[in-house]
Amino acid sequence: MNADQSRDAAIAVPAAAVIQALPQPIIVCGENRQIVFVNYAAEAFFGASLSVLTRQRLDDLIAFGSPIIGLVETVMLRRAPMTEYRVRIGSSRFGDERVADVFASPLSDNDGRVALLIQERTMADKIDRQMVSRGAARSVTGLASMLAHEIKNPLSGIRGAAQLLEQTVSTEEIPLARLIREETDRIVHLIDRVEVFGDERPMEREPINIHVILDRVKLLARNGVARGITFSEDYDPSLPPVFGNRDQLIQVFLNLVKNASESLDRTQNPEIKFSTAFRPGIRIAVTGVSERISLPLEITIEDNGPGVPLDILPFLFDPFVTTKQNGSGLGLALVAKIIGDHGGVIDCDSRPGRTKFRILLPVASGVFKIPEEEGMAQ
Repeated sequence: MNADQSRDAAIAVPAAAVIQALPQPIIVCGENRQIVFVNYAAEAFFGASLSVLTRQRLDDLIAFGSPIIGLVETVMLRRAPMTEYRVRIGSSRFGDERVADVFASPLSDNDGRVALLIQERTMADKIDRQMVSRGAARSVTGLASMLAHEIKNPLSGIRGAAQLLEQTVSTEEIPLARLIREETDRIVHLIDRVEVFGDERPMEREPINIHVILDRVKLLARNGVARGITFSEDYDPSLPPVFGNRDQLIQVFLNLVKNASESLDRTQNPEIKFSTAFRPGIRIAVTGVSERISLPLEITIEDNGPGVPLDILPFLFDPFVTTKQNGSGLGLALVAKIIGDHGGVIDCDSRPGRTKFRILLPVASGVFKIPEEEGMAQ
């Protein structure tokens, strides 16, 4: 064996190990787009083993009409690598439609095999949206300060005048005076809610068992906004504590449960599910902090309602965005602000029959340390 052959033999084994260690799904297609190889990540992505997947063609695995089929065809024809960005991937192997960047490349010039690498965009995109929502919330902060000082004072005078009118006008005009007072109260209540965004005082925080928070929210909801709705739990009992404010976290999860309950009005067998899990490997960069923050604590609130309209979903946490006829659009914006103040992120996956809000939070400092070699969210 010469030097080149020795080098090739030494590289061959690590190369296979590297491919299997990659977190991105890799699929190799042969003639007629028959699947000839997948790595471990692809098995997990499609929820099937290597032996099952290699008995299928790519056309059987990917939903009809997917641009991935055309991408593979073009790469086979041109013998050159190509990329499709933000492709929607549907498959009979999973219920949701996923968004990913797909990289395709011929294995060699001598055969028709093509390797596909799938980089799912879901987490990165949702974290980006969360950062945009935080920026929008900061804009509302300035608006809140202006509203509090410039509008609330004259509204108090209008309300007082309306009360006096109720005592002096004729019986027929009393409803009009009462309408002025009630509408003034409604506007003041709205301003009070917006004004919360302007509260930049440091909040008191301590290590908290998130399951205690969720149990309290469940108790409040069962006796209030969620009467008649079935609750279920899937908790990780070993979850370390979060460093947070008890009252604010109760407000966050109670708001999410309230929204879920309202969406279940016309749903048969309505159900809300609480889940917690430890997910190491998610890190984000935060302005003003030199190190990336690890977010291993995952809490989800899931309901079996009709889902969020697709045109609203990307902007769900922006202020004044709402699906309710009389909603203010501040509830989820406030939720996003509170989670952001805790150093976390929130996202939403929704389709008819299932809506899932997922919150990622850091652990309490000094309680648990994420190893440096864990992966990062890109």
